[in-house]
Amino acid sequence: MGENERKQKHFVLVHGLGHGGWCWYKLKPVLESAGHKVTVLDLAASGIKPDQIEDIHTFSHYSKPLLDLLASLAPTETIVLVGHSFGGMTIALAIDKFPEKISFAVFLAAFVPDTHHRPSYVLEQFHDGWTARSRKLEAKRRRFLVPSFCPRRCINSAPLRKGSLFLEELSEAQNFPKEGYGSASCAYIVCSGDLAIPKEYQQWMIQNAGIDIVREINGADHMAMLSKTQDLCSTLLEITDN
Repeated sequence: MGENERKQKHFVLVHGLGHGGWCWYKLKPVLESAGHKVTVLDLAASGIKPDQIEDIHTFSHYSKPLLDLLASLAPTETIVLVGHSFGGMTIALAIDKFPEKISFAVFLAAFVPDTHHRPSYVLEQFHDGWTARSRKLEAKRRRFLVPSFCPRRCINSAPLRKGSLFLEELSEAQNFPKEGYGSASCAYIVCSGDLAIPKEYQQWMIQNAGIDIVREINGADHMAMLSKTQDLCSTLLEITDN
């Protein structure tokens, strides 16, 4: 087995709320050109999935495409799991259910739960403690859902979908345990120019979750996979190589 083959990783990229696997279209080939396997997917009622969010009644159902993928992996195969935005909640669930399949987890400008509060905690704190104090961010979040740098053909064809935060369910769920989710090796990538989840809130979540490995991409907005593709690729490789 050659050196490049030994170092090959399998990246599984998980999109945020309202998006789909399409949002990784620039990052996927860059990672692949570096010699790695990359899987992108659409979560339930996302991307080009035919189902609607009104038909998705649980967070586990919403996350099922990722959970099914992990269940299908060969017994000895492990992955690098990357979650963007609300995708951080989805990868937390996946880590908890399949900790032995995750070699490393990366939260990219993502909501990251802890093991001391209910899973909804970081979502509720964001809405109550931050959004309420800065209502102007709402218009900016909507404007930057698909950023202005994305080509018009991307904006016109991108299947942005209605979604759900599953707040009621997550507020009643048990805390993520230290033995499952809490046992994973995790890193966080901060996007300094994020207008959807401000840098200050990302930093608060990092401290709240106790994540030690932190990198920042200067000038990246919320969609770093589109605005800072090469920087994001380099950061992911640097984190996972070390």
